Amino acid sequence: MPTAGIPSKRPKYIPFGYKLMLTYMVFIIIPVIAIGFFSHSMYQDSIRVQTRNNIQGTLVQMKDNIEYKMADVVRISDMLYGDYSLIQQLRNYEKGWESYERTTKIVMPKFSIAVHSTGLHIAMFLFLANDTYPEVYYGSFAQERPDLLEGNFNIYHLKRIEEKAWHVDFPPEQFGETKVWQRVERDMEFKRISLLRRLVDFQKPLELKEIGFMRISVRTEELFQAVDYRKIGNGSALIIKDEYGRVLYRSGEMPPSPSGGPNNEAEYLTITESVGDQSWQLTAFVPLTVMERDSQKVRMFIFLICFLCLVIFTFAGMFISRYFSLRINKIVFVLNAFREGDLRKRMGYRGKDEFSQIASALNEMGSNIDRLIEQVYVAQIEKKEAELESLQAQINPHFLYNTLSSISRLAQFGEVDKLQRMVLDLAKFYRLSLNEGRTVIPIRSELEQVQAYMNIQMTKFGDSVSVFYDIDPEIVKYVTVKLILQPFIENALEHGWFGTPIHIRLSGKKEGDDIVFKIIDDGIGMSPELIRQIFDPVDGLNTGFGIRNVHSRIQLHFGARYGVTIGSRPGIGTTVRILIPARR
Repeated sequence: MPTAGIPSKRPKYIPFGYKLMLTYMVFIIIPVIAIGFFSHSMYQDSIRVQTRNNIQGTLVQMKDNIEYKMADVVRISDMLYGDYSLIQQLRNYEKGWESYERTTKIVMPKFSIAVHSTGLHIAMFLFLANDTYPEVYYGSFAQERPDLLEGNFNIYHLKRIEEKAWHVDFPPEQFGETKVWQRVERDMEFKRISLLRRLVDFQKPLELKEIGFMRISVRTEELFQAVDYRKIGNGSALIIKDEYGRVLYRSGEMPPSPSGGPNNEAEYLTITESVGDQSWQLTAFVPLTVMERDSQKVRMFIFLICFLCLVIFTFAGMFISRYFSLRINKIVFVLNAFREGDLRKRMGYRGKDEFSQIASALNEMGSNIDRLIEQVYVAQIEKKEAELESLQAQINPHFLYNTLSSISRLAQFGEVDKLQRMVLDLAKFYRLSLNEGRTVIPIRSELEQVQAYMNIQMTKFGDSVSVFYDIDPEIVKYVTVKLILQPFIENALEHGWFGTPIHIRLSGKKEGDDIVFKIIDDGIGMSPELIRQIFDPVDGLNTGFGIRNVHSRIQLHFGARYGVTIGSRPGIGTTVRILIPARR
């Protein structure tokens, strides 16, 4: 069956006025934007180079500061490493009182002088091969506290660290050169780093013998105090890594990646400087937004110029095209009104140009089409009313004959009560069918007619026919085209009933701005082919004339989106759906 048509979407198009100004704007706006873009790009590159140079200079200053403090710690180790008198004392293996005298009056004062020779908070650990010297230390060797030892030193025997990996793997000695910065023992826990260096007997330069081992521990925060991300800008990060790629110090809050840098390093400018003799790397991660802040003023100025040009040229183009676009828009407006069914729209132009001729032709065309549609509409209404009268003329005599026959049988068998009810229902049915000649009637009257019809049928057939009403009381205040429900109930009894009892359900509800009726039966049903022939008869078949008549009258009065739909399955039953607008 045909379904209600859905209004097609209007195709999108560029207004005529915009088309007129498009070429004008393209040849003006695009060059301005291109010039602004390339100017900004060149300035951005210049800012980036300048920013890189500034940050590189800052990193060099940080590097120099770190190397200065590292050199200060190395200087302390040099004081002990090159002290010949200290080396001589450490080679002396005399025990007893002389050992105590050497320790307290010669060795320990030298260590104390070294510890206090710098402003750094250092803690010194000395491991001596000469076990005639007593061990002098604070706290526990296994649970050392370098933070509590700052400004002081501990003396241990070398055998305590003979199996320590950081001592075993220490590089071979090159006189005056071999020293390593490394985190050992609890340095990581206390955020420190240690300078490791041997004490050697250099009496025989070709046979440098280890007579002790120095470990000078210093705070990383103090050693790398100059490494401050705020010196290069908020959002930046500074990272120092050792020669093995391990992070020694970080300044700046930034989500780290496994490499130690930010997660998305593509969004950062990366600058690296080498620090000290250990191949440490000082790396700066500078967000590109820092550089963009420097170029923001120029960018905003360029964007402002482009925007002003866009506004000025747009208004100029609109002013130039206004004369033509207004006339075209009027024509399009009237044509759209014609397309939506409003043929009473008119337009007028002064002058004798092409637009005035088009307006005159459209006005005349609208009048002619409106008059023709009015004539066709009236003819269609008259035709459908004639078909309705013809249908009633065909149905009513047959229905009247059968009902009178039933009344005769009831009189013959003396069933007075049934006889009276049937006569009253028949009178009510025909009174409601006439409706004083009106085509549009209240839904209440339509439902009363259906009820009168069903009362007659139930009186005739008894329990073989039953009907259930599911009507929303709200809908009785609206109107409908007359005789749209009874033909479908009659069809269910005439064509869907085959011996066994039949049940019919009539429902009516308001859905949004529409009213939906459903006539549901459990009769023998219909095939899809039969339903198709009802709404689209072929080869002269006249199947379903009454259904088509109801469907056509509804669409003629209320529009193409309303009407009748049928769903059915053979052996199960049929559902008829009737859609009309909710009109008071």
